[in-house]
Order: sequence, then structure tokens, then C-alpha cells
Amino acid sequence: MIRKYTFGTPFPTGAVVQSLEAAAGEVPFFETGREGEKVIFRRTMTPEEMIFGLGENVRGMNKRGHLYRAWNTDMFNHSENQPSLYASHNFLIFFRPGQVFGVYFDDPGLVTFDLGESHGTEAVITSENGNLDVYLLEGHSARAIAREFRQLTGGSYTPPRWAFGYIQSRWGYAGEEAVRAVVENHRQRHIPLDGVCLDIDYMVDYKNFSWKPEFFPDWKAFNGEMKERHIRLIPIIDAGIKQEEGYAPYDSGKARDVFCKKEDGSDFIASVWPGMCAFPDFLNPEAREWFGDLYQPLLEEGIEGFWNDMNEPALFFTEDSLREGFAKAEYQRQHLDDYEGMWALGNVFSGMANNPADYRRFYHQTPQGKICHDQVHNIYGAGMTHATAEGIRRYQPDRRYLLFSRSSFIGAHRDGGVWQGDNFSWWSHIKMAMQMMPGLNMSGFLFSGCDLGGFGMDTTEDLLARFLQLGVFTPLMRNHSALHTRDQEIYRFDSWEGMRDTVTVRYALLPYLYSEFMKAALRDEMYFRPLAFDYPQDGRACRVEDQLMLGEDCMIAPVYEPNAVGRYVYLPEDMLMIRFRSGQDYDLEPLEKSDHYIALGLHEFPLFVKKGRFALLCGGGECTEELDDTRLTALGWVEGPAQYELYRDDGVSVNPQLEEGLTTLQLQGEAGKYVWQIDR
Repeated sequence: MIRKYTFGTPFPTGAVVQSLEAAAGEVPFFETGREGEKVIFRRTMTPEEMIFGLGENVRGMNKRGHLYRAWNTDMFNHSENQPSLYASHNFLIFFRPGQVFGVYFDDPGLVTFDLGESHGTEAVITSENGNLDVYLLEGHSARAIAREFRQLTGGSYTPPRWAFGYIQSRWGYAGEEAVRAVVENHRQRHIPLDGVCLDIDYMVDYKNFSWKPEFFPDWKAFNGEMKERHIRLIPIIDAGIKQEEGYAPYDSGKARDVFCKKEDGSDFIASVWPGMCAFPDFLNPEAREWFGDLYQPLLEEGIEGFWNDMNEPALFFTEDSLREGFAKAEYQRQHLDDYEGMWALGNVFSGMANNPADYRRFYHQTPQGKICHDQVHNIYGAGMTHATAEGIRRYQPDRRYLLFSRSSFIGAHRDGGVWQGDNFSWWSHIKMAMQMMPGLNMSGFLFSGCDLGGFGMDTTEDLLARFLQLGVFTPLMRNHSALHTRDQEIYRFDSWEGMRDTVTVRYALLPYLYSEFMKAALRDEMYFRPLAFDYPQDGRACRVEDQLMLGEDCMIAPVYEPNAVGRYVYLPEDMLMIRFRSGQDYDLEPLEKSDHYIALGLHEFPLFVKKGRFALLCGGGECTEELDDTRLTALGWVEGPAQYELYRDDGVSVNPQLEEGLTTLQLQGEAGKYVWQIDR
């Protein structure tokens, strides 16, 4: 059951696709109060109560005990204490024995979630502008509520099948030769690869929708060459449009008057990578249409996938903030004998980026009228995703596309995926990335993953190896790193063969993982879940924070600590452990429900399959187009009849239908046997 409660005059975010009448009274399970414009929701929690959700955010899967701010932020260093990241996914499930309910705060502005930080037994959720719809969802289980929410907000984006292959990326691949070297090194060493991402280096002066003619003299021919090698190029597109007369996107945007405005009606201008930029007004339908059409030349050149970035929007500075900064610096310069003033001088310019004052300086022209950006800040990136998707669909209506974004809001999950932002080469970020996945899935974002190896800082050999082991199971499997950090392509390391073998596991499992992903997307289910969602009566399982359920039948438990030679794993039921070393090299061990210590060498990692079920492997390959899933190996602890619904389609057609792609595979198990061959 879903009930809607309306406060003030909500701005239509596009997150919800069902039309519901507002209910009377206060939101059940909460006390509602007002302080000026704010609307505040309070709930007293029992000691055992847990809170799942908030999508892409730091800390554990259980969000209780911390304060979060729904305010999309260009947060390069997202350590555990950060209250905001790049996205706002305001959906929560409150979970305790005998009671479970979900609540969604559909508010595009600042919302704070004090989930027991100020007072351990009290959740306090505050809408700063007081204009929002609140949706209360009740059901018999957390999984049922998550499914109900997905139906409320619409089905998840489904990328082409090739997008589930391994993708190599780096800030620094500036031209054809750099890309060829990456591809050649993978192919020579038989490291599977399906895509190469191009960061801002490929652009002319970092300007969107341009490419350097000296480094890419024949863009279309180069794309054709890469496709012959089964490689897709995936360029980055940022939100800002350089303010430069003679630059076609700026000139056309200026002519159509589709940029965000200051209060006086002039274009809002701020600095990002190309210099001073105008910003498309993604809340304006005409601006979205104009921006989406800008992708057409790249599509005509053969591009089939994009990653959108800097779309919180990230702002380095504005003329206003720069002027204010110089004034503050001059004041502090005259007060250097003051201890606090001395430190304040150093902080004047370092804190200029993404200045809250700048977000109050520009406006959107929407079908509902003019509105200040800070009231709708969190849907800007979602607007860019929607504009991009609509533009691609106009140009190629019969083919799926790859699109993932840094900034997002619920609703954008219908048009694209996300990656988890600019992480670091820290061991803690393996665990953090894993813990973000269920919240993202709850919010509809199934196609996601982190920067494997870590984006910032220098990775280490063992860290990259363990990151890749997590990446085997995440829908987006991308190795990405920053300029001026250590090169972290697999072939750079002494133990590259072990890392290559890890990637072969992805390709051996890919038909199975693709099947689980598509079934989750088309059935409004979650691809990743906390153990609590599957075993709500198992108190031990409910508190597990470093394992995830995957699909219907499996569980993962990655290694996330340095120099580890194994880890403890809790099995909530009997399972078969597959200890992978490669797609063709693995051990099988049946394990009973209990705690187990699992020995795992640097290039070993486990997958657990429920007793009575089985997972599937194909023969593998070096790209998704080479995979043969007509003959499969089934791995399971099965002692009687068992079956599996395999989903398979052509991997590119739009509007995939579940029933058209399902094949039921059956086997007859027997005690002591764990491997079967199945011909489709």
C-alpha cells in the first residue's frame, strides 16, 4: 500500500510515475512539525531498529547513527564523515522485527536526515524549503516494499549487453595512439576488454562535443577500427558549455536562450574545466531538447555510449564569488596578527568551489515558472541524464545505449546508470563501494559500479587485485584513475596474469550475471540486497555489513583488507562455495549454515550459491561478442531436481520483454556431484 502526503507546493521532480491523490493527516510513524519554512519529521526508534537506503552514500548499509544531507556535491574525497555525495536518493526503509515500512521524500532541495546522530533513538528528517511530497509504503517485507517503490518510480534502465564487459578508463588518454596502446596491450595478453573511456583530454580545450583533430584525425574511421576489435569508445560529456563566440554549442544555446539565468536575466556564468561556462537549463524542456541533439554528431561518428560528469553542477568559481574572495582575502591580510585570521586567509580561495552562495545566484525557467536553483539543485544532473537519453533515443530509437552519470536523483534511473564518483585508492573504498550497491538498487539504479583500483592517489598491486574481484560482480566493471596518479591498467603490474584471470571470471559468468540483472530490472527487483532483506528472521544475518545477496541464488563476500589471506563469512543457509582463480580454474566446497573462515590467496575470491540452486559459466572470451552461451557449466550443491530461468536477448533491442527472453534450464542433482553440462 502506498499513501502520498503533500506539504506546501512541491516542484514536480519526475521521480514518480504513478498518479496518487494526497492523503489527509500526518505521515504515519512520524510526528510532523514546522519551523518557519521547514517541515520536520520525527520518529522515535527502538534499539534494534535498522534503516536501509539513501542510495549512494557513505558508511554502512544500515544508515542509523549518522547525519546525511541530500545535496548533490562534487565531493572528490568522499571519506566516511561526508554527509553528501554526488546524488540524492531520498528513499528509506525502516526495519525491525514485526514492523517494516518505506518512506520517500520527493524534494529536489536540501533535505537533512539525522538518523540518530544527535539523539541515538530519534530520526529527524528536515525539508529545508518545506515543499515536498512524502510517499509512505507498507508491505510484508523489505523486499516487497523495495519492489513497490520501483513500481512507483518506474522501471530501471537496461544497457546493451556489451556494457557488461570490462572497461578501461583513465584521465589522460588523449589520442588514437594512447587508445591503441591500451587495446593492444589487453589483446596481446588476452585480457578481456569491451570498452575504453575517454576523459576530457580528447576534447579541444575541454569543450564538450569537440575532439582534437591532431589526435583524432578521422574520428569515424577510428571508431570503426575499434569496433572491428570489439571495442567501444565511451567519451565523457560535462555539464558546462564554454562561453565562446564561434563555438557552435554556445552559439546555438545562446540563440535559443536555453542557459540558466541570473536574477537580472543575464546568463549565469561560472568556471569549470574549459574556463568560463554557461549552463544548460535542464529543467526547461526546450533546453533538454537542444542539449540532447548535441550528441547526434558523436552518434553519427559511431559512438554508442557516454558518461556524463560535473553535473551536480560542479562550479569552480563565479565572478561574484571571486570578487567576494578577493575582498575577504584583503580583509584577512590586514588581520594576520589574529590567530584565526591567519588561517582564514589560507581558506578564502580553497573553499570557493561549489560555493552555496553561487547556487542561489541563478534561476531556471520551468513550465511551473521561474525558480531559484537552490530550491531544485538535486535534480540538475537528472535533467542532464534525461536530456541525453532523449537525444540518443531520437537518433537511434531501436538500439539500447550506454549512459552513466555522476550526479543523479530518483527518476534518472529510468534513463541511465551511475558510477559512484571519484573514489580513492583506499582499502576502505572497496567496502564502501559494496555497501552503496543495495541503496542504489533500492532507488532503481541497478547499473552501477565504482572506479576499480581507486580514482585518486596511487593504487597498489594487491589493492587493484581486490578491487577487481568486487568488480567481477558489479554491473559496471570499469578500471578508472586520475591524471598524475600511477598507471593502473592491469598489464602494468607484475602479477597481471592473476588480475587477467580475475577478469576471465567476469566473462565466464557474464551470461548468468546479465540474466540476473535483466530479470531484476524487468521484475522491479534488486540485483544486490543486504542479507537482512532475504533473512529478516536471522538476527545474525541482519547485522552483516560486508556481504551481499546477488540475484536470486548467490551471495558475495569480497576481501577488502590489505595483506589478507582470507576472511570470515557468515552463511545464513547451506551454500556451495566456488573459490575462483579464473573462469576455468576454481574449487567447489559445500558449506553448512554457520560462520566460516575462508582461505583466499591474492588472486582467489568466492561466490556462494544456495543449496538446491546453481550458477552458470560459459567458456569465456575476450569480448562479450565472442561469448558462447549455448553450452554452459552449472555449478551447484543439488541433490534432486533443480531449474533456472536463463534470460537471453540480442543485447541491443529496446523495450526487452521478460517472457520473450526466458529459457528454463533443468538438471537432476545427486549427492556428491557439483558440476553439470547444460546445452541450450
